[in-house]
Amino acid sequence: MIVGVFTVGLWTLLSRVMGFVRDALILSYLGTGPAYQAFVVAFRLPNMFRRFFAEGAFNLAFVPMFAKRLEADDQPNAFANEAFSGLASVLIALTIIAQIFMPWLVYALASGFAGTETFDLSVIFGRIAFPYILFISLAALASGVLNAAGRFAAAAAAPVLLNVLLVSAILCAAYAGFDVAFALIWMIPLAGFAQLMLVWIAARRAGITLRLQRPRFTPDMKHLVKIAVPAAMAGGVMQINLLVGQQVASYFDRAVGWLFAADRLYQLPLGVVGIAVGIVLLPDLSRRLQAGDEAGAKDAFSRATEISLALTIPASVALMVIALPLVSVLFERGALTSDDSAAIAVAVTIYGFGLPAFVLQKTLQPLFYAREDTKSPFRFALIAMAVNAVLAFGLTPYIGWLAPAIATTFAGWVMVLCLALGTRPMGDVARFDAQLKRRIWRICAASAAMGTILWSASASMSTFLGMAGWRYLALAILIGIGMLSYFVIAHLTGAIRLSELKGAMRRRR
Repeated sequence: MIVGVFTVGLWTLLSRVMGFVRDALILSYLGTGPAYQAFVVAFRLPNMFRRFFAEGAFNLAFVPMFAKRLEADDQPNAFANEAFSGLASVLIALTIIAQIFMPWLVYALASGFAGTETFDLSVIFGRIAFPYILFISLAALASGVLNAAGRFAAAAAAPVLLNVLLVSAILCAAYAGFDVAFALIWMIPLAGFAQLMLVWIAARRAGITLRLQRPRFTPDMKHLVKIAVPAAMAGGVMQINLLVGQQVASYFDRAVGWLFAADRLYQLPLGVVGIAVGIVLLPDLSRRLQAGDEAGAKDAFSRATEISLALTIPASVALMVIALPLVSVLFERGALTSDDSAAIAVAVTIYGFGLPAFVLQKTLQPLFYAREDTKSPFRFALIAMAVNAVLAFGLTPYIGWLAPAIATTFAGWVMVLCLALGTRPMGDVARFDAQLKRRIWRICAASAAMGTILWSASASMSTFLGMAGWRYLALAILIGIGMLSYFVIAHLTGAIRLSELKGAMRRRR
């Protein structure tokens, strides 16, 4: 499991680094004006539905069922093809409907754009980009097949391909003198098709050939839908949270762009750690519970949580301590000003406080999904949604565009509390083991010490961080100081044992 987490995490890290390059180039060429805000809305539309249908609902129901069939050798290929064909038929219908009702979809996402050039451009961009959902959702299902089979590399590498193609589109359009915004938006569905081909070929090499066939509502599909519907509703609740935030932000000039850029920054550790752990943990728990290995399931849950906190808590501290240097060095160029950097940095600090909560959700939710319980997370998501909406709308008159960031962070911790309380009936499987209980406080202490060192280093290097030609090297040194100080202190205090990781790698080989 540790090797799987690091495999997914490293590919995700590369993807997020390429994502930063992509976002920096987009901000450099488009700024935070109408074209950029229209791109944000258009790109979020298919991604919102993708999380709702594929990653958020369908896969959360599909992966445990497929993993158990794979463990029992109960016709996993036939089941995968039924699911693949059923999902494709739903997505094709959804894409056609979205093309017709695109103005209403854009209005639902950003009503503050109504009557402006940004709204018209968002509708055009949305129609071009929306077919991406068909390809990326089918790619997500193929990725679920690979993850359940213990093959993580190809599925984790697919997002890297997306960012490589988007960066290529930006650079080629700029060099040729074409409209960068239109080149970027047209590349999105093409990149989705390329991602689908990558994971489809990898699944075929793993022995699972995914084929389109006439959709049939078999007993297996009925059971899958029964499990997927609550998960879809929970996914819908999460998307409502995003919608609330974007609606509030759309009434403040440039706020949509600020929050989107801040979201990209805190999504780096969330993707590298939280999403990677969730991807690996869900099929692992499903197989162990199918085999009746409760002791192994508890160990897997505790080690996944330990890995998550050991990497996430220091990342959270770093985001809060050096938010402005990170944002200014990574994003401030071209049309992005120092005022934009300051605004984005404030949002990054707020999101940094919520980062451990977002990651803990990824380790707690598989405990429910591995048991095919999707109703409980849905109920908890409703509570978090209510908290998010009340805070986002209630705080806006007092603190303006920052209200959605604060609401998202607070609602994330409420969701963790609900999930933790919901695991009580599961017994000992859902309890932290003695090793994790010993180490969690040492992890927090090591992270606090690292934060102090990082703050001092940032203050002493402030001149170089603002100096053209030196700021990239200065930021790299600053990040290196933070990483080195944390791992040295963590190792000395016993928060992390590097020998355990080496032992896991040797056993894998």
